[in-house]
Formats: sequence, structure tokens, C-alpha cells
Amino acid sequence: MSLLLLLFTLLASASLSVAEIRSTQIRSDARPLILLDEFGFTHRGQLELNVSHLSLSGSTPDPPELSKVGFFLCTIDAWAHVLQQIEDAQINCVLKSDVIKRVFTFAQLPSPSAAAFNFSYAESSADQYTLIFANCLPQLKVSMNVRSAMYNLEGGRSNRRDYLSAGKTILPRVYFLLSLIYFIMAALWINVLYKKRSTVFGIHFFMLAVVLLKTLNLLCEAEDKSYIKRTGSAHGWDVLFYIFSFLKGITLFSLIVLIGTGWSFLKPYLQDKEKKVLMIVIPLQVIANIAQVVIDETGPFGADWIAWKQVFLLVDVICCCAVLFPIVWSIKNLREAAKTDGKAAVNLMKLTLFRQYYIVVICYIYFTRVVVYALETITSYKYFWTSVVAGELATLAFYIFTGYKFRPEVHNPYFVIDDEEEEAAAEQLKLEDEFEL
Repeated sequence: MSLLLLLFTLLASASLSVAEIRSTQIRSDARPLILLDEFGFTHRGQLELNVSHLSLSGSTPDPPELSKVGFFLCTIDAWAHVLQQIEDAQINCVLKSDVIKRVFTFAQLPSPSAAAFNFSYAESSADQYTLIFANCLPQLKVSMNVRSAMYNLEGGRSNRRDYLSAGKTILPRVYFLLSLIYFIMAALWINVLYKKRSTVFGIHFFMLAVVLLKTLNLLCEAEDKSYIKRTGSAHGWDVLFYIFSFLKGITLFSLIVLIGTGWSFLKPYLQDKEKKVLMIVIPLQVIANIAQVVIDETGPFGADWIAWKQVFLLVDVICCCAVLFPIVWSIKNLREAAKTDGKAAVNLMKLTLFRQYYIVVICYIYFTRVVVYALETITSYKYFWTSVVAGELATLAFYIFTGYKFRPEVHNPYFVIDDEEEEAAAEQLKLEDEFEL
């Protein structure tokens, strides 16, 4: 029972970016529960079920108790109560519980041999619901095609459908506004590169590419969500979103690695171990993006959905750890150089910069991977957009910090040091060595 509760919680906390009209093919499936989708209803929620090619097989009582097979809606709180009822032997089938919302049971079929049916269900209790298919007959295998459409009716006489879950309906505007901010950032960065063109390095053009890809990614996501909101389908915008997400992910992690190694503005080459990190990060990002596409497109009803979600999380964690190594290596090399090459102050300032960057990268990874996930879990479904905004603002702050600290400058304060500062820095290094001893 605890496993079922875990699966239900994972579904409720997952951010699904696919269309809210979902088509599912189930073939000879005897699972007692199949999680189909989740949605945040307002007080004017609607669910439409279209089932076709329905067939039942396996050894069952004659006639089978079809009231024990069907669809229902359930919240996380209600699900915990259902599990307690089953454990206390109050009920022997989920569909018999009084805390769920029964949508349709196979006992309502026009005839036992019916191969298709359509059903509409209105939900007036606003909450986050999961649509689940239950089969309480262990020997019964079910095959069917399920098309589910969940939406909320907007106010006014138009009764316009909103296929985005409550809490996500504002996301098209959020993503579009963020894309404008990044577009302005790109324009400002182009202006900086033009004015400081005598001190521009390859890394600065790479930064511009990252910002432009982020802009396009957000713009495609805004259009993706906008089409889903109006029609329930992405109409191909999800493909562009996946492409730019893939490119953005690869370039961002590569940028962190390249800056961490000091490539371009500290040294014009990469060492073998640094190249190996890039060769690890890029394929891992490919795997992570494939896993994300599978998660989004297949949905939670697939038998391997949880496995793919774990793959995505594992690969993301490995990428985050891998990008930290080059920064640590640069910090170590700068400390050694500060003691040996006679330019203590210059290297000490560089060392300070890389230490700051190391801390900021860790904070960025922690916030976007841990804090944002915690916000998704603890905030009400009505305020799902707040976790999205929090993650995007953290990313924006990280981009601004990186651009500001590593901007092209003729008189870079980190690299232009006078004799007094040089002596002070040498003395500081001496004190640090004594402190370490």
C-alpha cells in the first residue's frame, strides 16, 4: 500500500508539459490501478471520456462483477484515506470507497459486449485530481483505447474551455514575459560586445548563444502552453520546445564547464581531463532530454514511467556534479600559481572570482533542483505557477551574475593590480598558508 501511495504522490508532484487531451492505449493489462492523468479543477471542472476497442479477457466470475472495474478521480488526501480503508478491511475494492469520485464503472455499459462508450463528468469541488482506472478483478485483463479530456470552463457566457490545469493557466503569459526579458538581455549583451570588441573572447559569444537559446526556449514554451490552453493540444510547438530545451541544456552546462576551466579568457585551450568532462556532460544531457520527452509523451500510465523519471533525475544530478569539477580544478591551479609565478595579487583576485562562481553554481543547482521541487510539493495546486517563477528567476539571476562577473573589460579589476596590492596579496597568501598549517 505504501508503494501505491508513493506512486500517487510522484504523479501529483510531477510537472507534465504534454497536452491535456491524452490518448492512452491499454493492451491485455491486469494491473489493479493504472494512473492516467492529473488535473487541477476549478468549481467548473469537466472530464470527457471516450473509450473504444474495449475487450475483456481472462478467467472471471460469470457474470463478472463489472462494478469493480472502472474510472475514478481522487485527491492525495482521499487516496491516503482509501488505503487506510483497505488496510482496515472496510472495503475490498477502491471503487467501493465513499471518498473517491466514481466517474464510470463497467456496470454502466449498455451491454457486457459493448466495445465503446462516451461519458462526461462534471466536477464542482475545486481540487487537484488524478484520473485512475481500477480493476479489482485479479484475473481480468483489459484492452482499450482511452481518450481523456480534462478542462475548466471559464466565466462568462462563452463557457470557453481552458485545458490548462488550475495553477498553470497563467503560465503562457509568464513564459512570454520571461522570453522578452531574455531578449532584452541578449540585445544588451550584443551592445556590450560591440562596445568592448577589443577585449571580447570566444566565451563571450558562447554566452550570447546561451541567452538566445534560452529566449527561444521560453518563447516556444509560451506558445506550447498557449495552444494547450485553448485547444488541449500543442499543435507541434512541443517539438520546437523539446529542440530548444535540448540545445539550451547542452550549451548551459557546457558554458559552466568552459568558464570553470577558464577557457578563452584565461587560457586558449582545454586540458584532457576538462575535455573528458565535456564529453561526459554532453551525452548525459542528450540522455536527460530523451528521458524528459519520454516522461512527457508517455504519461504515468506506462509501466516504465517511474523508471524513466528516475533516469532523468539521476542523469540531472550527475551533470550537476560533473560541472563542479572544472571549477574546483581552476581554484586549485590558481592557488598554486599565486604562490609561484610572482603575480600573487592577480591570481588571488582570479581565485576570489572563481570561488564566488563556485558558490553561485552550487546555490543555483540546489535552488533549481531541490527548493523548486519542494515548492511544487508543498504549495497548493492553485499556485503551481509560483514554483515555475521561482525557478526561472533563479536562472535569470544566475545568467546576470555570470554575464556581469565575466564581462569583457579593458581595465578588468581582477587583472589590473598595482605594486601595493601585489604586496598585500602576497602577505595574505602567507597568512592563509600559516592558518592552514
